[in-house]
Amino acid sequence: MSKRKGDKKQKSVFTRWVAGVSHRLRQIPEDRSQLIQLLREANRQHLLDSDALSMIEGVLQVAELRVRDIMIPRANMTVIDRDDPFETFLPKVVESAHSRFPVIGEDRGEVVGILLAKDLLAYAEKRERKQFDIRDLLRSAVFVPESKRLNVLLKEFRATRNHMAIVVDEFGAAAGLVTIEDVLEQIVGEIEDEHDFEDEAAILKLGERDYTAKAHTAVEEFNDYFGSEFPSDEFETLAGLVSNALGHLPQRGETVDIGHFRFKVIRADSRRIHLLSIRLKKEAAVADAG
Repeated sequence: MSKRKGDKKQKSVFTRWVAGVSHRLRQIPEDRSQLIQLLREANRQHLLDSDALSMIEGVLQVAELRVRDIMIPRANMTVIDRDDPFETFLPKVVESAHSRFPVIGEDRGEVVGILLAKDLLAYAEKRERKQFDIRDLLRSAVFVPESKRLNVLLKEFRATRNHMAIVVDEFGAAAGLVTIEDVLEQIVGEIEDEHDFEDEAAILKLGERDYTAKAHTAVEEFNDYFGSEFPSDEFETLAGLVSNALGHLPQRGETVDIGHFRFKVIRADSRRIHLLSIRLKKEAAVADAG
């Protein structure tokens, strides 16, 4: 075959391929599944980059998800009792590093308002605490039903400039909470916050017994760091280890004790765990010191 004929044949194949791709991209999708397939085809043809594809898929997912799918359950909420003195709840505020706290009345199902951590700065000096009354600092809480769609909630967050909502059940009692960050992470993925640390590190020591670890840290790496003996052949990552111990995909705020360690989920979305806090139990810390 002459070079000219070969070039002509290659051009013909290329033309048919372009025509086929163009036809697929011109098709009008009939349902969400076909739309996603079309977007992924555009990604494969480098017409849409991977980050954009991921965000579009996240937007489509947000339109389907409801508040109950991503909320922090009531049992895992970090709350402040309305009647607790300043000295009692301050360590909780400092340790959690959150910026907003639901304030409860007689039980965890009764949220009477929201306390902003920044409002406590005026009482940093002990002499100011004589005048402290938490009722003077309470902001109104926003309440939403468990069934509210996330895309609707996001619009409401933007319109009202609120960052947190209390999720209520059919009886009006608090069932959990949800933040604007929780919703946005469904679209853009993990958002860095005050718990994050440099990408190179998998485990960060915070104190004598306290650590933070990325959930994708290999169990083998964890064992090397702490001298533990968790089975790395059964679970490749800490996320797998913790999920297995709980028996389900963990939600933010859940805790579980495994061996000499207490794991708490700091950040997670509806698909996976991102970040864990780890506390070495006191008896283990004493044994290590000895």
